[in-house]
Amino acid sequence: MKILFVLTSHDQLGDTGKKTGFWIEEFAAPYYALLDKGAEITVATPKGGQAPIDPSSDSEDAQTKDTKRYKEDKDAQSVINNTKKLADVNASDFDAVFYPGGHGPLWDLANDATSIKLIETFNEQEKPIAFVCHAPAALKGVKGKDGKALVNGKKVTGFANSEEAAVQLTEVVPFLVEDMLQENGGIYSKKEDWASYAVQDGNLITGQNPASSEVVAEKLLAALK
Repeated sequence: MKILFVLTSHDQLGDTGKKTGFWIEEFAAPYYALLDKGAEITVATPKGGQAPIDPSSDSEDAQTKDTKRYKEDKDAQSVINNTKKLADVNASDFDAVFYPGGHGPLWDLANDATSIKLIETFNEQEKPIAFVCHAPAALKGVKGKDGKALVNGKKVTGFANSEEAAVQLTEVVPFLVEDMLQENGGIYSKKEDWASYAVQDGNLITGQNPASSEVVAEKLLAALK
C-alpha cells in the first residue's frame, strides 16, 4: 500500500497575527494506523520542505497517544520537516491519498491548482480519497468526471459551523467547511460537536473533526483491501 498524505504549507491564521498549519493529531493518528498496517507513506505540501504545525494542536490538552508517539518518533518528524513538493508527486504512484486538516488548508489547498488536479486524477483512477476536519476545504474547486463539483450529490462531512464557532474563528476563516460543502451540492451530515464521525460515499471518505481522524484511516484501509 502506497499512500500519499497532503499537508498544508500555510501558517498564518488570517490577519490575527497568530500561527496555524496542520493539526498534529489528524496527521499522527492516521499516519500510525496506516504505517502499522504496512503502508508506505509519502508526505507532500504545496511548497515542499517543512510543514507547519498548528501551535494549538501542540498544547498539553490536545495530546493523544499518537501525538505523544510522534513527539518521540524522529523518523516521522523528519518526514514532516522534509515534505515533497506537491508538483513533484504523481497520482499513479499511489493507491490512495489522505488530507489531514488544521486551518491551513482553508487558505492554500482550497485554491491550489496542483492539489485540485491531483484529487481529480485520484478520483478518475477510482482510488480512495480521504479528508478530515478542515481538509475537505481542498475539495472546494475539485470537479468530478461529470464536470460538476466532486461532492455534488455525495454524502460528506467536515468541520461543523458550530465547531468553528466554538473555537471562535468563524469571522477569521475565508469560508466555513460545512457551508462550502453544501453550496457545492454535498449531502452534509454531522454528529454533535467533537464526536468521532466519518462518512464514505464511493471512494470519497470524509471525517468531521480531529476525533474522527482514526476512523477515516480505518475506512481508508478497508477501501484498499
